Amino acid sequence: MADLKEREIEDAEFAFDIYADDGVLDGTMLGKVLRALQLNPSLESLEKLGATKKKGEKKFKFEEFLPIFSDCKKEKKDQGCYEDFIECLKLYDKAEDGKMMVAELHHALMALGEKLSEAEVDTLFEDCMGEEDDEGQIEYAPFLKKMCERT
Repeated sequence: MADLKEREIEDAEFAFDIYADDGVLDGTMLGKVLRALQLNPSLESLEKLGATKKKGEKKFKFEEFLPIFSDCKKEKKDQGCYEDFIECLKLYDKAEDGKMMVAELHHALMALGEKLSEAEVDTLFEDCMGEEDDEGQIEYAPFLKKMCERT
């Protein structure tokens, strides 16, 4: 691929091999590989790129994966990043002190954008959330930092 650097191809091959079985990647793992490569495609983008929800529906060889990686990399400018998410959560920071209500964060994750399930929110909170204060608030910057580091 002309638009991918040699190092990017090596990284892609490494990530691909981790999730592939005998050199073939199941369509359900496409998002995981792309996220391991520091990309953050939406569910809609993944579907357009060929990801599947059912195991065994579609399989990719590494040569088929590279153009997908390249396309997703080109779309990276449209993908949210830490700074974008901070700006969104500042809308919930009524006292402008870097804190927001846990209940509001829970609601936002379940109701806005690519909605998460209750179980997904619970897992995210368990893995990324710091201590809640007596008023039911958390510092959202450390939460987002942990969340964005997870790939």
